Amino acid sequence: MTETPIFTEEERDEAIETARLLKQEIISTLHPGDEEKIHQHIYREIESEHIERDIFGLNPVLNAISTAYIAVTETSLKRDGVMAILLHDSVAQGHLDIEQVDRDFGGDVAKIIRGIIRVSELYKKNPVIESDNFRDLLITFADDMRVILIMTAGRVNVMRRIRDTEAVEARRRVAEEASYLYAPIAHKLGLYKIKSELEDLSLKYLEHDAYYMIKDKLNATKSTRDAYIDRFIVPVKERLEAMGLKFKIKGRTKSIHSIWQKMKRQHCEFEGIYDLFAIRIILDSPEQLEKMQCWQAYSVITDMYQPNPRRLRDWLSMPKSNGYESLHITVLGPEKKWVEVQIRTERMDRIAEYGLAAHWKYKGVKGEMGLDEWLNNIRCTLENSDNRNMMDQFTMELYDDEVFVFTPAGDLLKFPKGATVLDFAYRIHSNVGDHCVGAVVDGRNLSLRDLLHSGDQLEIITSQTQRPKADWLNIVTTSRAKSKIHQSLKERQAQHIQLAKEKLERRFKNRKVDVEESIMSQIIDKMGYKKTTDFYLAISNEIIDVNDIVDRYKDYKDFLENPSAQQPVTSAKDFTYKKRKEDEETKTSNNILQIDENLNDIEYSLAKCCNPVRGDKIFGFVTSNGVVKIHRCDCKNAPDLRRRFGYRIVDARWSKNDNNKDDHTFQTTIRVVGNDDIKIVNNITSLLSTDNRVMVRNMNISCDDGIFSCIISLLLKDTTILNAVIKKLNNVKGVKQVIRI
Repeated sequence: MTETPIFTEEERDEAIETARLLKQEIISTLHPGDEEKIHQHIYREIESEHIERDIFGLNPVLNAISTAYIAVTETSLKRDGVMAILLHDSVAQGHLDIEQVDRDFGGDVAKIIRGIIRVSELYKKNPVIESDNFRDLLITFADDMRVILIMTAGRVNVMRRIRDTEAVEARRRVAEEASYLYAPIAHKLGLYKIKSELEDLSLKYLEHDAYYMIKDKLNATKSTRDAYIDRFIVPVKERLEAMGLKFKIKGRTKSIHSIWQKMKRQHCEFEGIYDLFAIRIILDSPEQLEKMQCWQAYSVITDMYQPNPRRLRDWLSMPKSNGYESLHITVLGPEKKWVEVQIRTERMDRIAEYGLAAHWKYKGVKGEMGLDEWLNNIRCTLENSDNRNMMDQFTMELYDDEVFVFTPAGDLLKFPKGATVLDFAYRIHSNVGDHCVGAVVDGRNLSLRDLLHSGDQLEIITSQTQRPKADWLNIVTTSRAKSKIHQSLKERQAQHIQLAKEKLERRFKNRKVDVEESIMSQIIDKMGYKKTTDFYLAISNEIIDVNDIVDRYKDYKDFLENPSAQQPVTSAKDFTYKKRKEDEETKTSNNILQIDENLNDIEYSLAKCCNPVRGDKIFGFVTSNGVVKIHRCDCKNAPDLRRRFGYRIVDARWSKNDNNKDDHTFQTTIRVVGNDDIKIVNNITSLLSTDNRVMVRNMNISCDDGIFSCIISLLLKDTTILNAVIKKLNNVKGVKQVIRI
């Protein structure tokens, strides 16, 4: 088997002719000595036998020259871009030093080559190219927009040349990348001609039968289609000329790819697609008259043919994000066939065909919307032909508030700038995050706190002994990670509480002590714990000893059951009254309460456990020190008091004497539950502040998982006012429940 020569005769002729055309395009931008240096470089590569054909058997020198010509003619790249294309392979293969490129051809050429090599390295990470994130990462990594234009031009060149290759699997992979990655990028840049060619060639290689079926049917119907276009155009042309407009009209058949996509969307055969072509009216119009003359042409078309108003697309008033400007209307033409008409100017048509991404220096765009904003600014300046050389100064700073990193499988994930290894771990899975101890990137070990960088491929290291910690909330930046850490901490706290409960229950059981919940609640309260969960966490953290709790419980229970045994008996003559601190709120029954008809001048106080209010059904409980505690009949402690201390229960009711009614207010507490929304707080406080019958003593607000909870302590005169307040609160938007506690 003979080895393929470096150049076949046909390749040599094509390379020489393409190089001649390329030189004509960029001659005005070449530096002195450029041509000689490039020739010397190419000859050295050939003589050193560094020229090797790729997997498709394509000649790399011819590929580079052809790619450069496509980049120049289709995207307006100039000298620096061409030099980078011609020198890139030698640098990538180590045959040419990048510093030498910098010295001989300039820093911009070296910068572009670095960008191409940097982007090429992304493919070694086995990325999922169908991902929008990979497109964004590609743009971010390129650093210079010329890199993206060069890679897109290179893909067009390869796709044109691999029709007859024997490397079918490699061709399929290249075609898929063209369809999923490069065609969307070309569309984003407004390079519609390149976009359509990439889509058609991808369809040709990926769905061969569909491509040639549509192509054959288009060829078979071409004469009929051309004749119909002429019948449509002739009368329109006459009317536009009569108005004095300068223009040209042409018919444009839809691309094979767009026809195939429409067949699949509409589930129909080729014959069911009626808008196979569009009529394009291109006006030769001064820029200041563009919109007016486009709408004049629109008026002519819609006067002659019935328009479909639902198919009007006005991209004159609001251009697409990629800079596309045009008027589209679908009208009912001769023989009752629907025809799409596109109206635009020469400038707009040039933009639509070749894009605008090659002429603008634009820095500082950030964020997800940065690409569209940046491209829009490209177009604003590109319309001035004097700016065609500005691309040589162009640098990109898109997406610098985002980073894109790979999983070991090649999936690409997007994070805000400042995200850490721990953010990445929780993005993979909450269990991975909970046990994360670090990560490995390119053989380097990273800690939880290390920042992510675009292009990193991370492998998370886990340990079964690792557990989430509260300070992790200061490490992560994403809401997903914060939420997962909160959830894990809450679950661990619940486990600790349960273990503490079981530990306390075992100790009570070992000491043969029966536990009553009401007494246990009082013990917890007396120990200064407002929440039961805090009490059990203190046990779990060994702040308090379970033996001490059992001792306290036994002592308090003995006191409740045998109060007289706790105090020595004294005679009446030795008794002196000592004012107690808790008596500050103690009152006598001749005020607003009547307590037991057989008792007079009995001291009482309102129980803190239920905070009775005038109007509640109440009863009295005689304590060991002789003071009557007034409880609501529905108090949570009432059943236990009646069962165990029934002999201490006395009747109590609110006095019917209203002389002093206005002088007394009662404290009560309510809980409001609703949707977590800042407006709900404003609405509640506004309602309470405008009601002069109510005074707010305290408000305690908490939010969890989108649920708002507010404990409110109120001072008011009776249950009538309380019920009215509860009713009003229930009507506040977002409130789900109002309960008295």
